Amino acid sequence: MLAAEGLVQLLPHRGSRAAKLTDKDMRDLFEVCQGLEALAGELACERITDAEIDAIATAHAAMVQHYRDGDLIQYYRGNRAIHEAIVTAAGNPVLAGLYTSVTARIRRARYVTPMTPQRWAFAVKEHEAILNALQRRDGVGLAHILRAHLRHKREEVLQAGFAETEGGDLTLRIA
Repeated sequence: MLAAEGLVQLLPHRGSRAAKLTDKDMRDLFEVCQGLEALAGELACERITDAEIDAIATAHAAMVQHYRDGDLIQYYRGNRAIHEAIVTAAGNPVLAGLYTSVTARIRRARYVTPMTPQRWAFAVKEHEAILNALQRRDGVGLAHILRAHLRHKREEVLQAGFAETEGGDLTLRIA
């Protein structure tokens, strides 16, 4: 099952190892993730309940506090929860399953990449726009914001120079 999802490579007569991701793999996976999150945003705006919006707003406020505290690990946890809540609010289990599969392959890079103070501040502003569009139930606007947000994250990940080691661990490439 892990091999089918691209998370491990099966080696004949040698077992398995964690699949390696190239820069092209990262680009391709982020492009698919952009499309999935954009669609999720559109559907969520049609289907989300007021209670779900309130829960996302609460998660957003906590994430912003982690930003103010300079706690990147907790910020990333809150960030991930918000993105996953939007996908859940879309109410489409097929979309959610595809999203889980794709994001599993890029999760570590997506949520461990160091950010400059400027990029971090910009990401928070993007999240404020995400919440605003969701609260207005502006599906087209939210889809556009999510695509741009993930495009920016993809570039950040690629610029950070992540590569995978033989054991599948992500490390920063040293030029």
